[in-house]
Amino acid sequence: MSPTTSSPAITASGLRKSFGDKVVLDRVDLSVAEGTVFSLLGPNGAGKTTTVHILSTLMRADGGEARVMGRDPARDPDAVRAVIGVTGQFSAVDGLLTGRENLQLMADLHHLPRAEGRRRAAELLGEFELADAADKRAATYSGGMRRRLDLAMTLVGDPRVIFLDEPTTGLDPRSRRTMWQIVRSLVGRGVTIFLTTQYLDEADELADRIAVLDQGRIVATGTPAELKRRVPGGHVRLQFADDAGLTAAERLLDGAARGDGLSLNVPGDAGIHALRALLTRLDDAGIEAEALSVHTPDLDDVFFALTGRPSTDTGSTDTASTEGVPGASAQTTDTAFDQKESVR
Repeated sequence: MSPTTSSPAITASGLRKSFGDKVVLDRVDLSVAEGTVFSLLGPNGAGKTTTVHILSTLMRADGGEARVMGRDPARDPDAVRAVIGVTGQFSAVDGLLTGRENLQLMADLHHLPRAEGRRRAAELLGEFELADAADKRAATYSGGMRRRLDLAMTLVGDPRVIFLDEPTTGLDPRSRRTMWQIVRSLVGRGVTIFLTTQYLDEADELADRIAVLDQGRIVATGTPAELKRRVPGGHVRLQFADDAGLTAAERLLDGAARGDGLSLNVPGDAGIHALRALLTRLDDAGIEAEALSVHTPDLDDVFFALTGRPSTDTGSTDTASTEGVPGASAQTTDTAFDQKESVR
């Protein structure tokens, strides 16, 4: 993962948004360092997509301030659009066009010279492993291929900040990992990624920093490791060769509890010093463990502890609350979709 010491690419202070009587964002503060992956987590309906809509100029906040690469999305939306790309929950790919034609259309929308547009399309087709299917209609692509093409279309304009809103929903494990590799590659070039996802392993794998949004408020921020340390439940599992060793260790170690088979779970910090002290106690008592493994809380534990809900919560989405708001429907999540429709 990238270091997080660079200047902010995105900031938000006191963002507020309501739809009727429903408060979707309630004084949200964010800071995203340039050239990093920032993940916004939260249950369905927490306000994740609304946040993306505001930062990417698709919706105005009711209050608060935001900056994207120093520009104000509300007051200077064109300047923000010039430096961002958006890959939303719903693909902007036109199934009637080939992969190459989709990319060349985006090049035209960015006013690239024709030769430069063809070169850029060919470059992206190769980079996203779509060259063999370049001249096939996108409607024939698999889900993973369509998502790769969707992201490639976002990159035609060489954005400095990319909003990925639930980018791997519905993809098989192999396609998800391909997308992860692409995200790492982009960050390696200095691109900032703002990721919303309900796949906690995805955030754990990719994010430099995470914010947890619940009922419109940020309830925690930090690195994945920092958030995990906030949740109790870490333990060391000791495996023994026989019941005698297991029983002796259970008597020696306060709070230890038997697990499956001849295993013993010892609660506490799994750091180097704690492990050394644990092994020293066993050695001084003449007790030999056959194997040792460390178990720490994962982001599922963090999510549940902070929101009171499992990560698979299926409540209503915050996009549903945007019904009737111009430019805020799920179908307009991706700016590329709007651009293509206007060209037609």
